[in-house]
Amino acid sequence: MNTHTPGEASMTRTVLVTGVSGHIGARVAIALAADPEIDRVIGVDTAPPPSPAGEDGAVLGRTEFVRVALRSPDLVKVIRDADVDTVVHLSLVSGPGGSGSGGRPAMKEHNVIGAMQLLAACQRSATVRRVVVRSTTAVYGSSPHAPAVFTEDTEPVEVSHSGYARDATEVETYVRGFARRRPDVTTTTLRFATLMGPGVDSPLTSYFSQPVLPTVLGFDPRLQFVHEDDAVEVLCRTARADHPGVFNVAGDGVMLLSQCARRTGRPVIPMPSPAFRFVSGLARGARLVDFSPEQLALMSHGRAVDTTRLAAELGWRPKYSTAAAFDDFLRSRGGPGDLPRALVDWLADFVTGR
Repeated sequence: MNTHTPGEASMTRTVLVTGVSGHIGARVAIALAADPEIDRVIGVDTAPPPSPAGEDGAVLGRTEFVRVALRSPDLVKVIRDADVDTVVHLSLVSGPGGSGSGGRPAMKEHNVIGAMQLLAACQRSATVRRVVVRSTTAVYGSSPHAPAVFTEDTEPVEVSHSGYARDATEVETYVRGFARRRPDVTTTTLRFATLMGPGVDSPLTSYFSQPVLPTVLGFDPRLQFVHEDDAVEVLCRTARADHPGVFNVAGDGVMLLSQCARRTGRPVIPMPSPAFRFVSGLARGARLVDFSPEQLALMSHGRAVDTTRLAAELGWRPKYSTAAAFDDFLRSRGGPGDLPRALVDWLADFVTGR
């Protein structure tokens, strides 16, 4: 049983943040480093975030950047030598492109084996007493048999056997095992809905940035987003105080894909599911949109989650609703592309076989 009271503001001195080469990881590290009550923030990754000055880690401000892989034994030394008391694990990549050039095997090794090694290092540490792990609502899956709204206790109707969702499910299993072995350490798992915002680069933001939006004929899935500012705020709050448990994180409300498409101002081409998958494969091959199997399912069946538990635990609600997060993303990307209507009609006829 956890020895901490939920919401207890125990002292945070040294925070280690993984995945700081990513946009959210860098933002969380910068925000925590700006907190005068936190002595040190150590950001680890295999590469520093891009810096306009070209200097490693310069963009991270006061954060101390350490170049180390999660699978490296050096990580144990970093945690031990710095007397790390809080670990914020954000290094979960959603596609093979985010794990180097090794494809799906490298992605799985980074996500699953990397998390195992990190948790093993935390388990051996005498100073770590809080671990926050970024997960995803993709663990619930997307299915025609799914409930209207998933709570944290809902079992997925269809379990993913590969990809990002499978990796996240395995990582959560290891987190639960770690929590049982180290009940003195507060563990927090945050299941984020799809991130949206000016700085977010994901398969869905790439999709909505295309000049033409293919959709699955006969389906209008419900989508839920969380703004990057709210994601950073939740991660920082759970890094500063004890909030044990599993929490869904999403903006209020849902949007239908058709509503999203109308707001983009881009033409829509409904197509049968096989044609949609074929076109998605072409887009993936051209590196335009990297749709995984679970994301293809999302584009048919959608997904929505309940965030009551998070609001009660933190006494806080996201600043951005799902719709407001999407609108802020659209403002950052400019207007729709100028694709000729005749070309759109030709594409529609081609993919539907008319």
